[in-house]
Amino acid sequence: MIHSPAFDPLEGEPETQAESLLRAGLKFNHLRMMAALDASGQVSTAAHVLNISQPAASRMIAEIEAILQAPICDRLPRGVALTPYGKAFARRARSILLELREAEREIGDLRTGQGGSVFMGTVAAPSITLAVPAIKRIRQRFPKLEINIQVDTSATLASELLASRYDFIIGRIPDDLSPRLFQTRLIGIERACLIVRRGHPLMRHAPVPIEKLTEFDWVFQPSGSLLRRTLEAAFLSRGIALPDRVLNTSSSFLTLVMVAQTDAIAPIAVDVASFVNSPRGLNGAIDVLPVDFEINLQPYSLITARNRALSPAAQMLYDFIVGEAASG
Repeated sequence: MIHSPAFDPLEGEPETQAESLLRAGLKFNHLRMMAALDASGQVSTAAHVLNISQPAASRMIAEIEAILQAPICDRLPRGVALTPYGKAFARRARSILLELREAEREIGDLRTGQGGSVFMGTVAAPSITLAVPAIKRIRQRFPKLEINIQVDTSATLASELLASRYDFIIGRIPDDLSPRLFQTRLIGIERACLIVRRGHPLMRHAPVPIEKLTEFDWVFQPSGSLLRRTLEAAFLSRGIALPDRVLNTSSSFLTLVMVAQTDAIAPIAVDVASFVNSPRGLNGAIDVLPVDFEINLQPYSLITARNRALSPAAQMLYDFIVGEAASG
């Protein structure tokens, strides 16, 4: 029998300090020892927590110091005091142990159908075409899974992802952030259009030349968003001044209300416009405005923070969204 070489998840990646500690022999019980020492300040108590002898606990402390190449505690007449190295490592050890306990709880909840929680963000179009279908499917298997979704611009979503407010997002990496901070999986292309209310004066002039668009109010996403920058580039490349009667908002709901009740024009994802104009949406309250130019946006991706593992629940929703993208 031919045996394949053992799979090493670290192979081919630059070695981080954490990976170096693992290769040096850091074990789960070392983390437990650090947490116990920090909590009790007693080697004997830490040994009792780990169900080992006190000499074995002392040997384990020596192992940890050899791995870290730094002293972790000072012996006192009564107990031990953690050094700055020991305090820093104990703090990380407690965090890792807590994450493992939470993972165990979450996996148990998923097994029993109790749930878990996911926090994701997305730009507008895939919230309809990918997120909603994936959520409908996942609810059939895990009805108690708590899913939290925020729809916003890619710039806001990416910053919030780095701040750990989301497990993952669907969008694009903004120009002002390094791609090295993220891991991406391309899953779709977003097309955009302009929408107006049913009976808008411009509908009598279709296809509408771009210069006539500046005669009306506009509802734009915040300055710097991809869709806005794409529209502004379309005006400027033709030597046309940008619209100067503008309402800025990241709210799709407010955008639709303003368009439906005024003569304002707004750019929006084609998938969103199609849903809004369907019997399940506003049922014809808006029209897609035919124009003499195209609005082409960059593809969007599933984005996670590099070197941050997804929770079991988040990984499951992520995989369901990948499945929706593949089937679409």
